[in-house]
Amino acid sequence: MRRKTLAMTPTVTPFLRWAGSKRQLLPKLSRYYTPGRRYFEPFVGSAALFFAVHPMRAVLSDINLDLIETFVRIRDNFRGVSTALEELSTGEKSYYSLRALDPKSLDPLQRAARFIFLNRYCFNGLYRTNLSGKFNVPFSPTKTGALPSREHLEACSRRLSKSKLVCSDFEDILLSEVRAGDFVYLDPPFAVENRRVFRQYGPTTFGFADLERLGKLLCELHERGAHFVLSYAYCSESRRTFNQWKTRRVYTQRNIAGFAKHRRRAVELIVSNIEEVY
Repeated sequence: MRRKTLAMTPTVTPFLRWAGSKRQLLPKLSRYYTPGRRYFEPFVGSAALFFAVHPMRAVLSDINLDLIETFVRIRDNFRGVSTALEELSTGEKSYYSLRALDPKSLDPLQRAARFIFLNRYCFNGLYRTNLSGKFNVPFSPTKTGALPSREHLEACSRRLSKSKLVCSDFEDILLSEVRAGDFVYLDPPFAVENRRVFRQYGPTTFGFADLERLGKLLCELHERGAHFVLSYAYCSESRRTFNQWKTRRVYTQRNIAGFAKHRRRAVELIVSNIEEVY
């Protein structure tokens, strides 16, 4: 018999845009999570699934320090971040002036506001840096939406209030903390042969060696008695690496190059060691 989930809680959407976000797949991905389980997400991005399923306890992590520090500021002082956002002028000139600033010259609340501002108005929700580690995504003049309101940031802060936020490699955090009964959602960048993927952070990206590490890590999570769900590009690499687990193909809309005329239907693979929960 399928287990029933708890009553739905009010919807909270992410305060960030994020290239490769799984918002369209949330109805499918959320069916794998059983309320009450401790939740891990080691490639956190915008944390779309976390906000959708609302776990009571969570460990959210990423190798992107600026991203994690922004989540920390929203959790601990959303009012201060909101005030800093309200002080910023919108528009292309303001965007490039703010992008050119050294974030180290700003206080933590200003850095978080800068991160949210650049994320909101950048091209296609990308996070990308040059060889010097400087954010270099261009301004997008349309269809980015408004900056998150104070009420929106407060709702996100409440969801994050009992979450542990860590800047860490995915393998390090999971091997050190996951135990039996935990739930792990993994949405890594894609390492796909002969395909350019616009989800890369910068000079150091998720490559084939990392994909092999991930495949071995899933075995360890299973041995520990944890539940995991992984979303990945449907490709020969993923089929080969994850063929021992339960898999299903799903379809999602991709906005290639940020323009409607380049939208296409993409195929992804959901990988898990459990069945969906209804």
